[in-house]
Amino acid sequence: MKIINALPGFSPLLTEQQVREFLLKSKLNLQLGTTDEKGEPNIHPIWYLFENDKLYFTTRKNSKKENNALRQNLVYFSIDDETFPYKGVKGKGTVKSLDDINSNLKTAEKIITKYMGGLENDIGRWIISEIRQGNESVLEISPKFFSAWSFGPPS
Repeated sequence: MKIINALPGFSPLLTEQQVREFLLKSKLNLQLGTTDEKGEPNIHPIWYLFENDKLYFTTRKNSKKENNALRQNLVYFSIDDETFPYKGVKGKGTVKSLDDINSNLKTAEKIITKYMGGLENDIGRWIISEIRQGNESVLEISPKFFSAWSFGPPS
């Protein structure tokens, strides 16, 4: 895992363990940056899962975010906490769509549980149903690096 200090000289470099812990525990939205067919930027707030040093999210098949991400095979992302002590992780990575429905269902269930606390809710049931019907995609981001910052005291 390549980690870059986003604020060199201002805040200490976060350790790999601190970055992993932030990405694993955070229920903040990931801000996904893509460019459209005209080269114009798009920002998409999404729920995410961090697992095996990769980021996963679901989206509607052929949505603007999926089409943009897969066309360029490159995305930027940022997850940052707006409460003190301010902390965040951003980066750039390649992206691909995953095809195995059973694996996608497991990933979606983890994302839904992370943000909704369980699967027994309208949003969760809808996402699972859409994956089963082939209408919802799971995309995997393989980060090239993580740029991290924290305004809090060193841990």
